[in-house]
Amino acid sequence: MCGILGLLLADQAESAAEYLHEALYLLQHRGQDACGIATCAGGGRIFQCKGNGMAGHVFQDGRRIRDLPGFMGLGHLRYPTAGSSANAEAQPFYVNSPYGICFAHNGNLINAPELRNYLDHEAHRHINTDSDSETLLNIFASKLQETGKFRVNEEDIFNSLGEMFAMCKGGYATVGMLAGFGIIGFRDPHGIRPLILGERKGAKGGMDYMFASESVALDQLDFINHINVKPGEAIIIRKGGKPIHKQVHPQLDYAPDLFEYVYFARPDTVIDGISVHRSRQNMGAYLAGTIKRQLGPEILKSIDIVIPIPETSNTSALIVAQDLGIPYCPAFIKNRYIFRTFIMPGQKLRQKTVRRKLNAMRTEIEGRNVLLVDDSIVRGTTSKEIVQMARDAGALKVYFASCAPPIRHAHIYGIDLADTKELVAYGRTEAEIAEVICADAVIYQTLPDLIASCHSLNPAIKNFEHGVFSGEYVTPVDTGYFAQLEEARGENAKLKRKEAAINAVAAGVASPGDISAALEGTNGTASNRNNGGDVSERMDISIHNIGDYKS
Repeated sequence: MCGILGLLLADQAESAAEYLHEALYLLQHRGQDACGIATCAGGGRIFQCKGNGMAGHVFQDGRRIRDLPGFMGLGHLRYPTAGSSANAEAQPFYVNSPYGICFAHNGNLINAPELRNYLDHEAHRHINTDSDSETLLNIFASKLQETGKFRVNEEDIFNSLGEMFAMCKGGYATVGMLAGFGIIGFRDPHGIRPLILGERKGAKGGMDYMFASESVALDQLDFINHINVKPGEAIIIRKGGKPIHKQVHPQLDYAPDLFEYVYFARPDTVIDGISVHRSRQNMGAYLAGTIKRQLGPEILKSIDIVIPIPETSNTSALIVAQDLGIPYCPAFIKNRYIFRTFIMPGQKLRQKTVRRKLNAMRTEIEGRNVLLVDDSIVRGTTSKEIVQMARDAGALKVYFASCAPPIRHAHIYGIDLADTKELVAYGRTEAEIAEVICADAVIYQTLPDLIASCHSLNPAIKNFEHGVFSGEYVTPVDTGYFAQLEEARGENAKLKRKEAAINAVAAGVASPGDISAALEGTNGTASNRNNGGDVSERMDISIHNIGDYKS
């Protein structure tokens, strides 16, 4: 899951980077690993700043924005999906041929190896990273180059996108920019990943246009008349022109990812006509009914307070408390300034991370039976630590309710949850899960209730992507893909553990295992990767990549 933005301003003297930079903060929750902005100035020259880290770090609290001239541009926030965590995989991506094209992409391609083989053997285009996003960009570029024209028009772009859609399988939403031409936005034929277009009055009587992953970014920058890009649709906005819509591939489904509503999207966002806030209210109402049925009246009478695990579950937990007639008590307080600072290798340090991010209020918990409500349970590590924190604060009994069903399958469309075998629900019953996380009972939302929570707010959407819960995906998936996905995630995990180990060594808190991990692949030690080893600190070769240079 990533956050993407595309902006075209009516006044060519205005700075697109200023608005894109502000919008990145509004979507920061969608990706904290890396971010970037690419802009296009007069003469079609493209500038970019990108790198690992959050927006404030990469753009030095806005000081780098002055180095990004231009009236149109793209923005991206990366949450790790396919590929690694290298600086070179920060987006937007750029290719100079043909015409100078940039892409910012959210999602995952499930036939990427096949596409890379095509690019190598037939299109003769070099792919420099493991990122699906670079692959998607080069597929489009190769098709556009086949026109053989000195300059392309809208119909050429639509036709090339149609050919790209026919080749690429998976879930994706993408914004693009052609140097000196304009911006484009498109969405996969199943509508899995979100993309919204808004407009506002610009300078000199023209109109500004922005694409964004969530409506909140458009709202905050005064863009109105929001339109959800349809599955299989592409929209081209030429500089000085109006949006041109075309269905470049037949709509195969309209199946937004349920996890957007459960966890990823901000509550003040509306995606595909569904209010995230109201969907979470519905989740709370349905979950309360399940809790009543599973726990029974005697246990319910014994529960003293309902506690949300901040912040995503706050809305649902409030409705659960109201429907059960039990006081709502936000007894876990989140430290908003921790973010990813304390992510370290090893189980013990991960547990310490939870305690640094959350603090249990003993005055509200001690001597009480509590019902904890969270948005979901993934590995169970965090849930177990939270249950223990409640017990350490004096809770007598701890019940744990999840607004999402058990997660037992891989997410294949751009959300890197975990290796399937690391999922706490994998191969376990609810009673066994409760034992693992040390809760007195675990109650899960049912999948039909979760679907109903969203469907009721927009009856036009009759299907949702829920493969992570059911194992049934909206696109056909080759059996070998899951093995490839697990291998890629394993390699990514190794790189992240090494990076964390290096940080532990630098901080003077390294264990012998940390030191060993930090030294792996150095001084002649063998490395498991044959494609350059740990490349997380190496520079990308893209033009004007000012994010690579520290000032």
